[in-house]
Amino acid sequence: MQRSVHILFTGEEITEGAGVRLLRLFGHDEAPKLDPFLLLDDFRSEVPEDYRRGFPWHPHRGIETITYILKGDVAHEDNLGNQGVISDGDVQWMTAGSGIIHQEMPKGDKNGVMHGFQLWTNLPATSKMMPPRYQGFTAREMPETRPNKGCRIRVIAGTLYGITGPVTGIVTDPLYCDCTLERGGTFQHDTAEGDTVLVYGIDGHGEIGGTRIENRELACLSPGDEIQIKAPYSPFRCLIMTGTPIGEPVAWRGPIVMNTQAELDQAFAEYRNGTFVQR
Repeated sequence: MQRSVHILFTGEEITEGAGVRLLRLFGHDEAPKLDPFLLLDDFRSEVPEDYRRGFPWHPHRGIETITYILKGDVAHEDNLGNQGVISDGDVQWMTAGSGIIHQEMPKGDKNGVMHGFQLWTNLPATSKMMPPRYQGFTAREMPETRPNKGCRIRVIAGTLYGITGPVTGIVTDPLYCDCTLERGGTFQHDTAEGDTVLVYGIDGHGEIGGTRIENRELACLSPGDEIQIKAPYSPFRCLIMTGTPIGEPVAWRGPIVMNTQAELDQAFAEYRNGTFVQR
């Protein structure tokens, strides 16, 4: 059965971190419908004052944060000594696991342009306290495929048309890809019927099951075993995210997501007393 648009999110303009203006497509309130996905932010601006204050030192536990950059630079470092810069087309997949304290500071490009996304995915109870780790890949390391005329796919994680993205070993085994359709192009992919499927427009507009998807709109698709995205009137670029629901209770406050309130309280107590990072 072909999937249709079940919910269409237009998001909310908010200020996060130390003063970063961004569009939050979904977060705490919507997350129960989008399991295993927790949050999606789109930060794009040509005004450095909108983003340069960045996201100073803060903790994470129990989740994975995925930063994908289309344009500009983001410098990052953590309390374990990891540091670097991700730039145009690069991705950083951070598994916070048992806990990490880090900062992310957008810098933009030489013209002051910054455009990227941050996606949060949940971890099941059995993996929430796993050792933290990073997987970082440059644009050159991201495989691309052209399954049909007018369709180009960059695969970040998961397998699509026989192409596997460089990000591997992810507990929730998601598919995350960047899809560009020329006018008249079509993307088609089989999915497990119970998976959560999200499509986020990042340029132009497309169509799913007769529903138009605009730039900066997020479609949550209905159950089914097939995705079909069309670009009948203009080129369309979108992010495609699929994942199997975890189906566990969620206790969430700020940058920490656990299963129970007691676990959440313990995490914040450890952060206050300096024992948050499990060495």
